[in-house]
Amino acid sequence: MSDDQTTELGRAIDTLRDRRAVLRGAAVAGLAGVGLPLLAACGDDGGSSGAAADPTSAPSSAPSSAPTTGTSSTPTTGGGGPVLGPASDVPVGGGKVFTDAKIVVTQPTAGQYKAFTAVCTHAGCLVAKVENNTIDCPCHGSKYSVTDGSVVGGPAPAPLAAVNVTVKGGNIVGPAA
Repeated sequence: MSDDQTTELGRAIDTLRDRRAVLRGAAVAGLAGVGLPLLAACGDDGGSSGAAADPTSAPSSAPSSAPTTGTSSTPTTGGGGPVLGPASDVPVGGGKVFTDAKIVVTQPTAGQYKAFTAVCTHAGCLVAKVENNTIDCPCHGSKYSVTDGSVVGGPAPAPLAAVNVTVKGGNIVGPAA
């Protein structure tokens, strides 16, 4: 390997480290309740077609709370916010991404609902679909478990953070703002 290639490789590694440090710092600041604007996006590979990151949302490396489960007859704590959509839109063994709210809701078994942030912990893209028991990010192939948001595959460094939702009157209700 030539000196020029070694230098270029070193710069690329430093850039990756810098991005990860910014994301970690933003996650810590978010957990502490500090609102800092953050621009987190993937490097341009010339052909990426993933969703753009929201500059105001920072992925968290640790769940802020346990996922909430429930049915319309036994709502649990949490919720009290906007209606995300009908619970019938979330298939058993699958899930649905509520893009506007940046929340993905899954139903691993009948009547058991789990919710997570839809922001990928790798580069801040929004996950796009739920299939084959995984929540899938289109940007770089990260995959998360539908049952607990843990990383199943891909470059994601941390699980998806749990989000509290409830099922009330047949609707999935998001967290209060």
